Amino acid sequence: MTTGHTDPTAQEPFPYERRCPFAPPAPYDQLIGKRPVSKVVLATGRPAWVVAGLKEARQILTDSRISSSRTHTNYPFYFDAPPQMRTDSSFIAFDPPRHTEARRKVAASFTHRTVQKLRTTIEQTTDARIDALLAAGPPADLHRLVSLPAPMAMICDLLGVPPGDRDFLQHHGENLFGGTSSQAEREAAVVEVGAYLEKLVHHKDRHPGDDLISRAIAAHRADDGTYDVRDVVNTCRMLINGGHETTANHITLGVAALLEHPEQLDALRADPSLIGPAVEELVRYLGLGDLAVPRVALDDIEIGGETIRAGDGVLVLLQAANRDPREFEDADQLILSRGSRRHIGFGHGIHLCIGADLARLELEIVLTRLFQRVPTLSLVTPVDELPTKERAIVYGVWRLDVTW
Repeated sequence: MTTGHTDPTAQEPFPYERRCPFAPPAPYDQLIGKRPVSKVVLATGRPAWVVAGLKEARQILTDSRISSSRTHTNYPFYFDAPPQMRTDSSFIAFDPPRHTEARRKVAASFTHRTVQKLRTTIEQTTDARIDALLAAGPPADLHRLVSLPAPMAMICDLLGVPPGDRDFLQHHGENLFGGTSSQAEREAAVVEVGAYLEKLVHHKDRHPGDDLISRAIAAHRADDGTYDVRDVVNTCRMLINGGHETTANHITLGVAALLEHPEQLDALRADPSLIGPAVEELVRYLGLGDLAVPRVALDDIEIGGETIRAGDGVLVLLQAANRDPREFEDADQLILSRGSRRHIGFGHGIHLCIGADLARLELEIVLTRLFQRVPTLSLVTPVDELPTKERAIVYGVWRLDVTW
């Protein structure tokens, strides 16, 4: 085994910019299908490993010698992270057994059966947002009028967040995840949302309702008669950020991808039952969480012809792994009928996205209703001119102007 040949791409600070919203960065050409495990230099100046192969990514994400904890010195932040991002974390940054226990307290709200009960509500929310789109244009910004507010409404309804507070949470979520945010903006997002959620959690403790926050408090109390406010707050923050930012960007770029591949959109229109496989393929193809899976090795790990040493930072590149030609034929092509769930667009292993079934259902409903109700939908701005969220934790675009 080698001990880490630095990849030629390491001469350029990581992360790299995509060639277009649908194409991996050019330096990935040296990684995908060729060098499944490589060393790079982060924009912070620190070295880290990147895992670009699907088989190797699955191995890393199921290896007990890999930690998700942000408290490690070499945790591979690729931006100047505020200290609160190390200390104010939820179960996505916990290792077992703490992770297992914390996730259990909210998992019941995200089972497949529970999520399917939300179908009518999601349909009503989606139709209301499409109404707003039609009233505003053409042209109109689909990202602002549909993609962002629809999933935000759903996750806030689940949590029990008052409707009037959603714009506040959306704004801070964009600052936290956006690739152009400063350390001060990210810190403000963590602190101000934390303060808001702490007040909300105390309110739910005194006045419980039929919502996830109230159920989480009850689950904590069932264990030992009390609950840790900070743990509940951090879990809520994670669910809000993950529940709207990832889904919103999947909706927006999913629409753009379908409009850019009219033959695929025609196939979907001809066979509406294709929507399930279509969602899986869009999640694989878009790879929006490409930079969202950082880890730290707890022991030496031999993988992909390299040796990752204990203490080394590791980034699992979801977009690269989902384009692995060893696993997917014509991996760079959008083929809705492929419908494979072998992708890791929602993660893998114990940290598989807890809201994956909710995201799938929202995507199915929004894409179906949108193209049914606005069959002549088209892009105003060419895809290669869209304002993209480069270096963002969750990739996407800032707006998507459409007409009809």
